[in-house]
Amino acid sequence: MKMWTKGLSLLGTMLFIAFLSACGSADGESTDSGDQEISIGQINWAENIAVTNMWKVILEDEGYQVKLNNLNMGSTMKALESGDLDASLEIWLPVQDANYLEKYKDDVNFSEAAWFDNAKVGLVVPNYMEEVNSVEDLNEHKDLFNSQITGFGPGAGTMEVTEQLIEDYDLNYELLPSSESAMLAEIGNAVKEEEPIVAPLWSPHWIFSEYDLKFLEDPKNTYGGVEKIHHATRLAFDEDYPEVSGWLKNWKMNDQQIGKLITYVEDSEEPADGAEKWVEENQDLIDKWIK
Repeated sequence: MKMWTKGLSLLGTMLFIAFLSACGSADGESTDSGDQEISIGQINWAENIAVTNMWKVILEDEGYQVKLNNLNMGSTMKALESGDLDASLEIWLPVQDANYLEKYKDDVNFSEAAWFDNAKVGLVVPNYMEEVNSVEDLNEHKDLFNSQITGFGPGAGTMEVTEQLIEDYDLNYELLPSSESAMLAEIGNAVKEEEPIVAPLWSPHWIFSEYDLKFLEDPKNTYGGVEKIHHATRLAFDEDYPEVSGWLKNWKMNDQQIGKLITYVEDSEEPADGAEKWVEENQDLIDKWIK
């Protein structure tokens, strides 16, 4: 009888402990847990692959489980809205992703903090095309380019802005969608043969260290001036992961830092290996983000 009573007492204690664990802290606030998985959207752009893998390494070093979901920009925003995705690390404002901000501003948390504040977007041509220096020069030389602008992923904000650019300047051109990798291959092939090519590009990007390219002047400012890169999260992310949310808001990078990260990732067989190498070399910087 005593043994049976003792068993009930032990069972009651265990249930009480389980109850306290389920309830979290005494004041009812949620706490971060390394046992929970954080899902981050990854878009097939060089800098996006680099920073998503960088944060995967950082967060896993801090005890979190991280899953990278390969999505395009439109699917990323829908997943943030539904709560199926925790974060997206690349939102270009005020121009490139303005349409997504307008559409999802009530259902997605767009961070006011920017992690890169000197970004640029525009049409580029090789530097050897001395006669083409402005968007306004394109119609005059449309035969050189076969009236085609070589594009990348459909649905990307920059592709939509480029469509607007064609309209704003009344260009007799067709924007050809493909993928970033296919567009970069086309640029590389054209430069090697010193042939004409025009494409929408952005900085930071590793390709500017590989090829001698120039941005065309944009007198109507369709692409906007300096762009800033922000992150976005699902609405409840701040409450569920206050620690990680704070780290993302502290995150800042300059041209040299993001350029080297992209290079390491591009040069590695696995993106995470390149990201891990960069993290190891820049721990002092990362410590400032996750303080």
